[in-house]
Amino acid sequence: MSSIKAEATTLQVNDRSRLLKTKFAEVFKCPPEFYVRVPGRVNLIGEHIDYSGYGVCPMALQQDILLAVSTDNEGSLRLANLDETFASYDCSIRDVSIDLTDGAPQWYQYFLCGVKGICELMSIEARLKGLCVMVSGTIPKSAGLSSSSALVCAAALATAFAHEIELSKEEIADVCAKCERYIGTQGGGMDQAIAFLATKGCAKLIKFDPLRSEDVRLPSGAVFVIAHSLAELNKAATADYNCRVVECRLAAQIIAKENGLEWKNIKKLGQLQSILKVDLETMCNFVKKHLHGDIYQKDEIMKLLETTPTELESTSLTANTTRMDTFKLYQRAMHVYEEALRVERFHAECANSVGGGASGETTLEALGNLMLASHASLRDLYECSHPQLDRLVELSSGLAYGARLTGAGWGGCVVALLAKENVDQYMTMLKQKYYKSCHQIIKNGDDSEYNSILFATEPQSGASVYID
Repeated sequence: MSSIKAEATTLQVNDRSRLLKTKFAEVFKCPPEFYVRVPGRVNLIGEHIDYSGYGVCPMALQQDILLAVSTDNEGSLRLANLDETFASYDCSIRDVSIDLTDGAPQWYQYFLCGVKGICELMSIEARLKGLCVMVSGTIPKSAGLSSSSALVCAAALATAFAHEIELSKEEIADVCAKCERYIGTQGGGMDQAIAFLATKGCAKLIKFDPLRSEDVRLPSGAVFVIAHSLAELNKAATADYNCRVVECRLAAQIIAKENGLEWKNIKKLGQLQSILKVDLETMCNFVKKHLHGDIYQKDEIMKLLETTPTELESTSLTANTTRMDTFKLYQRAMHVYEEALRVERFHAECANSVGGGASGETTLEALGNLMLASHASLRDLYECSHPQLDRLVELSSGLAYGARLTGAGWGGCVVALLAKENVDQYMTMLKQKYYKSCHQIIKNGDDSEYNSILFATEPQSGASVYID
């Protein structure tokens, strides 16, 4: 396993890095000692299944979080952002506290998650260095492209590097997945894994328990375009995301009990499949056999599990889902198992194409159909789409092989698969038929206004440390 520290290189000099260095010196009165870059990501297929234990297929983006960092012996943590709409923040690095209130977390609280995760690896006697950090971000916020997780990962990597803690990419990804839960989101680890494991030129099939990955070579001529719906949702600001986690857990527990297992030990649908030692098609049949499609009331679930409200809260619910009274279990479980199958088929199609077993056109059509089926499932079974996302998917028909929402949903972006020769026409079409009416965002209609909301992308490399 390779580590980030061993790969530290020199930062490329450009307008952005020069501005970051200059602003850093203005604010902190010293030059940066090192820089950290962590990319955003787009998930090509496999949505809302990582926290159920199933593999996903993301790739890293060019858009990223870039930190300039220096250390001191005073033990202070001083954070500033090039975007002055984000307020600066100072605290003691030994007294990192993440106090959540109603609404979206503050930007710096994501940073604190990463610092706290690394500090907890160190002994209580360890001498913690202070950090001065200037942040530059080009990942659109609340777009489903992992801007928040990238900031957590960047903070963790900066803290580890400053304290000479050498971790493998898998180890630091695991730390980041766990410490981001301090913000209240019960994620599954995809965002953190691709942030560190990404390889330039290919997507990744990422699997969990234990964390591992393999390259996914995309068919020649495949281009992915990201289109922002301009509907934003911060998944840590509402309980919607954690509600889905809980519904999947309850579905797994009921199926487990119906199969004679100790349901309290079951936390994930993937874990259940492993214990039952059956394939995904069989798990889909178990969903049909043991779960109904109507809404479950909490009393019905307690009766099925033969449990009490207190025990259900401790074994199945999370802090911000204890007030849930209704649940959709059949729909959530069916999406997870069918989506896991789509990931397997997506990977198989790519491997078959690279191996010469199918033409590029045939493979692209197959991948597009899998993406369309994924979006339909997310819309109808998982209910995490948005009318604006659905509209973008509809508009993509004809020019794209397929399109789907990417990220948590309820807003954010779609990812569309196109042949290279159709990309310009596709983007022009969306500008005319979708973005032209978005007067609150698109004012002049020049290309610069679209750079962060509509762009073609290719797989980029993962997190890096750069020495000044």
